[in-house]
Amino acid sequence: MEKEQPIAGRPIYLIGYMAAGKTTVGRLLAERIGWHFVDLDDAFLQIHGYTPNEYIRKFGIDAFRKKEKYVLEDIADMSPYDNVVYATGGGYPCYEDNMECLVELGTSIYLRWTADDLAKRLMLTDLSERPVLQGRNEEELKQFITPQLTAREEYYMQADHVIDAPGFREDADEILAEEIRELIERWE
Repeated sequence: MEKEQPIAGRPIYLIGYMAAGKTTVGRLLAERIGWHFVDLDDAFLQIHGYTPNEYIRKFGIDAFRKKEKYVLEDIADMSPYDNVVYATGGGYPCYEDNMECLVELGTSIYLRWTADDLAKRLMLTDLSERPVLQGRNEEELKQFITPQLTAREEYYMQADHVIDAPGFREDADEILAEEIRELIERWE
């Protein structure tokens, strides 16, 4: 699904749920196209001195969302680069007018997965690093993800492009990065 063509040099914002591969795909994509890569979670740490998870544990999710909102603007002001691929946090596009800002500032790409596949991918991660998911099994993850993903779809679907994930497979991130690279080639 394509809504508008990007303007050369406009940043690319990867959006999607937790474990959608935004960081891994973003790094792979940036390497393949010769652009810079910025993970907004890493930028949050640089700016505020806490990882997002540490900040959430210490100050709560609402305080985190308020701080997170301005990380993109802060990092863009500090960055001397034109061609940048950004990996956003999973909830970033759903807070206030963040999705509108992403669409205005660059080209947004939604990495769309099913709740089943996201639960499987999350089971491969350290859930202790994700406060809201800690201690859940795969079925509990799916039950948690499904309504949240449904609620977030209205924001995610505002992206300029939607890329459907190839399903739960080992090379999924490489496939997604290549699909986006091919999309970029068509823009040029």
